[in-house]
Amino acid sequence: MAIVLTYRRTSRLSMRIVKNGDVHVSAPVGMARKEVEAFVHRHQDWIVEARKKTAERQQQRAAFYHQLPLATKAQRTEATERIRTLVEPMMERHAREMGVSPSAVSYRPMISRWGVCKVKDCSICYSTYLLLLPEWCIEHVVVHELCHLLEPSHNARFHALMDKFYPRWRAARQETRRIAKEERGCD
Repeated sequence: MAIVLTYRRTSRLSMRIVKNGDVHVSAPVGMARKEVEAFVHRHQDWIVEARKKTAERQQQRAAFYHQLPLATKAQRTEATERIRTLVEPMMERHAREMGVSPSAVSYRPMISRWGVCKVKDCSICYSTYLLLLPEWCIEHVVVHELCHLLEPSHNARFHALMDKFYPRWRAARQETRRIAKEERGCD
């Protein structure tokens, strides 16, 4: 376990456990290192418990994504074709309705995002892990990324576009979060 100390313009000490189990401590600029070390020592029980919970979440997350086998090239190719078969008709229908046209569409096994829109070149990338979701939740992601071609940020205009083009988007987003959380066994 590594302890990473960062001095910041803050009024109090704080710490968190990152994915690899390291402890990241933020301390006010000028605070003595001994005071920081005492803080860490006083919170050893919390650190042990938090590291344990972090490791459990990481294992549960891995188990969720391992439901879709992508270890071999053949598995990745098959998954990409399956998601493409689902996504392309949705994209064609919604892109026509919205008056947008992505310059390129790709598929990758991304675990941090369901989709990404690069506004500069109008390209969209979808995660092959969308296959772990119901079709109506996949459609939400498709519309979400297409809306970014009209509005890059998640502001009121973006939400109005989502309301217009996929009125069930809030329920789909909630269901997507529920599935990912429940499947991972998170609290």
